[in-house]
Amino acid sequence: MSLSECDGKRTLLVLASTYPRWAGDPEPGFVHELAKRMTDRFRVVALVPHTGGARTREMLEGVEVHRYRYAPQRWETLVNDGGIVANLKRDRWKHLLVPGFVLAQAWCAWRLLRRERIDVIHAHWLIPQGLIAALLRYLPGGAAPFLVTSHGADLFALRAWPLPSLKRFVVRHASATTVVSEGMRLEMGALGLDVNTVAVEPMGVDLQQRFFPDAGVARSRTELLFVGRLVEKKGLRHLLDALPLIRSVRPDVTLTVAGFGPELEARREQARALGLEEAVEFVGAVSQDALPPLYRRAALFVAPFVAAGTGDQDGLGLVLVEALGCGCPVVVSSMPATRELAASCMAVHEAAPGDPQSLSQAVLRALQAQESPRPEDIARFDWEVRADAYGDLLMRAVDRP
Repeated sequence: MSLSECDGKRTLLVLASTYPRWAGDPEPGFVHELAKRMTDRFRVVALVPHTGGARTREMLEGVEVHRYRYAPQRWETLVNDGGIVANLKRDRWKHLLVPGFVLAQAWCAWRLLRRERIDVIHAHWLIPQGLIAALLRYLPGGAAPFLVTSHGADLFALRAWPLPSLKRFVVRHASATTVVSEGMRLEMGALGLDVNTVAVEPMGVDLQQRFFPDAGVARSRTELLFVGRLVEKKGLRHLLDALPLIRSVRPDVTLTVAGFGPELEARREQARALGLEEAVEFVGAVSQDALPPLYRRAALFVAPFVAAGTGDQDGLGLVLVEALGCGCPVVVSSMPATRELAASCMAVHEAAPGDPQSLSQAVLRALQAQESPRPEDIARFDWEVRADAYGDLLMRAVDRP
C-alpha cells in the first residue's frame, strides 16, 4: 500500500524540464514552488532530468523528486544555464541529446505509472512533457488524466513542422490546459485551438514571506536593476544600448545585472565597448533569498523583453511580480504576455521592445514619476492563491469521468 493510500491523498505526478538541482539553486524554481504547495492535497512525485551535482532521488520540501538520466553525466547539459531553446541555439550538437532526453522521461514516467497508483499528471510545457503525457495514454497502464501548462518557449518557439500539430494533439488529449498569461491564450487561438478550453493561470510569487516591501530599506534614486537569464529574449543587450542615452540626461544612473547564461561574456564586452565599465555591475547568479534586498533598494526594475530570433519569448516574467511585490516600480517591454499586467498595475511603464530610444525614455519617465506599486494589484499572483487554483484544476481532472 502506498503512502498516498494510507493517508487518503491522491498521487500527483509532475513532469518538467526546469527544476531546482538542489536547495537554493538559482535556476528558475517555479515548478517546484507549485509542487511543494500541492503536498497538502496530494502525494507529489516530480520526474525531472538529472544534471551534474544533483541527486538521482531525494525528498525536497515534501516532494519526492526522481531525476532521470538521459546521457553520460558530463553531457547532461540540455536544460541548465540558459534553458533548452537557448542551449540548442548556442550548441547545435545538443540536438543529439533531445531524443534521449524525451525517451528517457517517457520511459521513466511509464514505469512510475505502472508501479505506482498515479491519479493525475501535471505536465509543464506542451513539448515534450505534454506530448509524453498524451502518448502514455496509448500504452498499457499509462492512462492517467493530465493537466498541461504552457510557459512560453514551448508555445511561441518550436514552430517547425510537425510541432504545431503535436501541440494541438496534446491540448486535445489533455483534461485541462492552462497558460500563464492572456497573450499566450491568444497565441493558442492562432494555433487553431478553441481558446475557450484554455484557462489563464499564472505561476506565483511568495508575496507573504519573501517578496514584500521593507520600509527600513532606503530606495535608491539612481540604480536600475535587471534580473534574469542572460539569453536573447530577456533583452539585456537593448538595455545596455539604452543606458548611454539615459546617462546623457541622468549621468548618475547605474545598472546592476543579476543573472547568468550564455550571453554573459558578450554583454560584458558590450558594456566595455560602450564605456560603461563604471556604470554597470554584473553580480552573477543570485539565489531567491538574496533577490529581495536588490528589489528593495533599486530605483527601478527594467525588463527589456523581446522575441528571440527563434520566436521564443517570455510567457509572463515573474521577476516583474517579484519586483512589484518588493515595492519597486517597473519598466517592461510591451509584449503580448505582459500587456495585461501593465494595464492592471500601477507603477508599470511600457517601452517598445528592442528599441533603446523608447526604453531610455520610459526609464527616465519612471525615474521622474517615483510611483509605488499597490499590493492589491498583484495579490492574484500570491502562491497560496495560485496553488488553490491549480489544486482545484487537478482535482477536477481526477474526478472527471
